[in-house]
Amino acid sequence: MTTVVAAVIERDGRILIAQRKNSGQHPLKWEFPGGKVEADETPEAAAIRELSEELAIHARIDREIMRYQYQYPGRPPILLIFFRVVEFEGQPRNLDFEQIRWESPERLRDYDFLEGDAGFIASYC
Repeated sequence: MTTVVAAVIERDGRILIAQRKNSGQHPLKWEFPGGKVEADETPEAAAIRELSEELAIHARIDREIMRYQYQYPGRPPILLIFFRVVEFEGQPRNLDFEQIRWESPERLRDYDFLEGDAGFIASYC
């Protein structure tokens, strides 16, 4: 099973969210930065790597918030792991998305998030 990590990056009471580009899978859907765990890395290391690649920051993982399995139609199931990040070096720069945005937790339900993130948003926000 593929493991996918997502970083819930918090700063000043807001969470950083990212919108996928208009091409590829799930165009223009919102998500938390992150990605697939490679064979030779831990989920924490994958989150740190993905945040470096996508946002040019060096993050320190605070803790795991939640994990669950999800299956998109016609695809094999994935394990989603959400990590809390409250400390990072550098200013987040958009290197891989249509746009990034700092948003209050109570407003996250207003965005068209990936279906796989719905369980997290329902319980966290």
